[in-house]
Amino acid sequence: MVMFKKVKTFLMTFSEPEKVYCSGEKVAGRVLVEVAEVTRVSAVKVLACGVAKVNWAKGPQHCRQEMEYLRFEDVLTLEEQPTGEDGDGSVILRPGNKYEYKFGFELPQGPLGTTFKGKYGCVDYWVKAFLERPSFPTQEIKKRFEVMDPVDVNTPELLSPVAAKKEKKVSCMFIPDGRVSVSAQIDRKGFCEGDDICINADFENTCSRIVVPKAAIIAKHTYLANGQTKVFTQKLSCVRGNHIISGMSESWRGKTIRVKKLKPSILGCNILRVEYFLQIYVSVPGSKKIILELPLVIGSRSGIGSRSSSMASQTSSEMSWVDLNLPDAPEAPPCYLDIVPEDHRLESPTTPLLDDPDSFDSPIFMYAPEFKFMPPPTYTEVDPCIANNNVQ
Repeated sequence: MVMFKKVKTFLMTFSEPEKVYCSGEKVAGRVLVEVAEVTRVSAVKVLACGVAKVNWAKGPQHCRQEMEYLRFEDVLTLEEQPTGEDGDGSVILRPGNKYEYKFGFELPQGPLGTTFKGKYGCVDYWVKAFLERPSFPTQEIKKRFEVMDPVDVNTPELLSPVAAKKEKKVSCMFIPDGRVSVSAQIDRKGFCEGDDICINADFENTCSRIVVPKAAIIAKHTYLANGQTKVFTQKLSCVRGNHIISGMSESWRGKTIRVKKLKPSILGCNILRVEYFLQIYVSVPGSKKIILELPLVIGSRSGIGSRSSSMASQTSSEMSWVDLNLPDAPEAPPCYLDIVPEDHRLESPTTPLLDDPDSFDSPIFMYAPEFKFMPPPTYTEVDPCIANNNVQ
């Protein structure tokens, strides 16, 4: 600790500390030095780096890979340098003065990886400053800055609709038990933070079980190193529909799920990819889910036209749903005993129906309703009909 007493202040600041930089822009800042006593400084250097890294363990093997986006080195000078007597380029710093070393560099043109931190990798940008003094260890300081690779969602490809459909046959003990089908469409592929994804979907259930339709935004992180691939998926937000009993169907018209604060998609990095999907799925008790995945691209810029068209599409979808899907006179729901075969009736209030461990969905267990009937009349040996006749 005695070695560093001469340096009173050694810090680094950026000219625009809150700025998120893009390719081709200039990053500028300064290094501030104050000393408590006369100090000779050999050099003040800066090193700026931007690198993508992935790292995970696979048994005894460690999979590691790096990809460099930026590397900049420079030796900083003062505007008026009081050089040392020996002419070696060193400077004499005196107490009571503040010494500022300015630095600046341009980010490379072309695609850069967006700043990102994941479970098995990251994309990181930082600047290090080094204070070199004779007979003392080099002192250093590090400061990070953020970079974003702009993803414009207003391109024709990302404004095109995306649709998919799937059907699954359900069986019970190798006996066919009907099928479950789902078809879904969204009006575009590209979205930004705060946008609502408008979902149009149709679900049909002809099996004897009660199924539940749901939709979720899924993040998929793919890491590549040493010829190995590591994939990490995470559910970010979810919405659900109503239970669909046997022989019934359900339609979503304008059902929305909001895009929360997300990092833009990273698609141009060779060792790390960040992708998003809209997953529309149906939970089938006792069987695997039926899943549709519609690709999403999360962008950094959302044009007014794109957002307006989305709102207009959502409004028109809601109007069509009101006009076409609401019957004039709603029918009474069918009786439970009429629609559920005896073999499939619920016998216990803790019969598991939903084979889906979603943390923020409805409870995993569904409770069977209690059917209460009128109690029989009180027992008596006197016939009420004969008693009434005698009264008359």
